[in-house]
Amino acid sequence: MELHEALAQVSEIRLQIARSESFRGYRSAIAAFSALVAVATALLQPALVPDPTTNLRGYLLLWVAAAGISVAATALEMTIRCRRSASPTAARLTWLAVEQFLPSLLAGAVVTCILALCAPAAAWVLPGLWGVLFSLGIFASSRLLPRQVVWVAVYFLACGGAVLVWGQGERAFSPWAMGITFGGGQLLSALVLYMTLERDHGAA
Repeated sequence: MELHEALAQVSEIRLQIARSESFRGYRSAIAAFSALVAVATALLQPALVPDPTTNLRGYLLLWVAAAGISVAATALEMTIRCRRSASPTAARLTWLAVEQFLPSLLAGAVVTCILALCAPAAAWVLPGLWGVLFSLGIFASSRLLPRQVVWVAVYFLACGGAVLVWGQGERAFSPWAMGITFGGGQLLSALVLYMTLERDHGAA
């Protein structure tokens, strides 16, 4: 019993140490890439989905594909860095970051499915909700990141709220509701990550 308690305490200490360190798995280049994906998708939307109000499926497929590209690029970067890192806490920090951000992504997926399948007339709220939920994920994982990242979360929250107010009626599903929210937010994230983690610390 004493050995079990000691091992549990060691595990808890390691967890606390991991939480006290800055997570370096998110990189400015990948954040900037995600920003470009969002802007490119916003530019392509009028040609690919000219009338999202009558083609909700096409709109969702377009933006889910864009999100999938960004998530895949981020996951690949995090995995590569985790495997190359000599730090024994790298894997733990990576998992903590995923653990804290994942609920917001899952909530976004669930809400999207429910509105698309059960209440498509209310689906115009999705761009704003996505921004709000993404901000919650950033707030949740901000303990592992430089404190300036909080301003990125504030940006997503403000944009999400503005889209919920502004993006109704004829402005519903505007490509720039997503382009400005996620393109601008990820660009701001890239700037914060570069200035706080990379500029004076090399590529480590």
